[in-house]
Amino acid sequence: MRITGSGRSYAPTIAIALLLAAALAGCSSEPQDAQAARPVLVTQPREAGEASRSFAGDIRAREESTLSFQVGGQLVQRHVDAGDHVQRGQVLATLDADDLDARARAARAELAAAQAELGRARADQVRYSALADQQLVSRSAMDAQDAAATAAQGRVDAARAQLEVAGNQASRSQLRAPVDGVVAARHAEAGQVVSAGQPVFTLAADGAREVVFAIPEGEVGGIQPGLAVEVEAWAEPGARWPAVVREVSPLADPASRTFQARAEVEAPADALELGQSARVFVDRDSAGGGMSVPLAALQEQGDGGFAVFVLDPEQSTLRLQPVEVGRFGSERVPVSAGLERGDWVVAAGGHLLREGQQVVGVDRQNRPVLD
Repeated sequence: MRITGSGRSYAPTIAIALLLAAALAGCSSEPQDAQAARPVLVTQPREAGEASRSFAGDIRAREESTLSFQVGGQLVQRHVDAGDHVQRGQVLATLDADDLDARARAARAELAAAQAELGRARADQVRYSALADQQLVSRSAMDAQDAAATAAQGRVDAARAQLEVAGNQASRSQLRAPVDGVVAARHAEAGQVVSAGQPVFTLAADGAREVVFAIPEGEVGGIQPGLAVEVEAWAEPGARWPAVVREVSPLADPASRTFQARAEVEAPADALELGQSARVFVDRDSAGGGMSVPLAALQEQGDGGFAVFVLDPEQSTLRLQPVEVGRFGSERVPVSAGLERGDWVVAAGGHLLREGQQVVGVDRQNRPVLD
């Protein structure tokens, strides 16, 4: 049947309307398909390129002390030099004690004068007490003598304390070693006037030794306190000693951009010399460096843990996988558990994704990673 109106045919108009409706229906379905298969950048966990890595360091004492005088004065004699081994209580340096001895003598004289004054005050106190009993002096005069005796006793106590301080200062004119050890450095010379607390020596105590080494910022993520490492002295290649990382500085050196770490070495006292150059060997598997993922791939969980989105190769959907991570690096973080080699991990933008979402995994060249 032909539809006409006012002498015109409506068939072309209806056909155009049907075509537009079909086109709009097609356009409305495309965003849904695109949303259901969103492209995401994925990467595989990076594997270690070598079995171990090493860092340069030097041998230090586990305990080092900066020694100084508790009083100031002129350093008249230095008894030891850098590198000398000393015993606990040994005299290391001596100050000019003339001024200190003079202060002690003055304090003794002040104490003697105060004691004499106290004797007179007490004698007057006894005499006034007898007169007061006979009512030959007023009560106020007696109270004044009691106060004078009390004040004299106070001056004696103060003078005695000053004498004790002066005596202590005189005895502190000698700097003694607090423990057995080696003089690692000297900071003052004979004839120099030093103040109280000014460094004179650095003493490295006998006992445990440790190695101090620098870690590049790209490697610090895999080095944590408690990590087992091995130490080899440059002078004895092949002879390695077990060690345990004791601390890692949280701040990078502003000049070298490296992090300082210390590891306590399990070796005999005579096996490693102070200041000796050494290498620290770190096994990548023990450091959690066998696999690592980009820092941006991590998703923080409510319990304080971390997870990453893993691409399911069969369904092309996302799975939120909890992982155990090591110390964060500047760009990557080591993963010790939760991932398998060959997994495809969402490299960034995980906060915009959800578990079970249909996606298309692509590499950095925007090429699909799954056939």
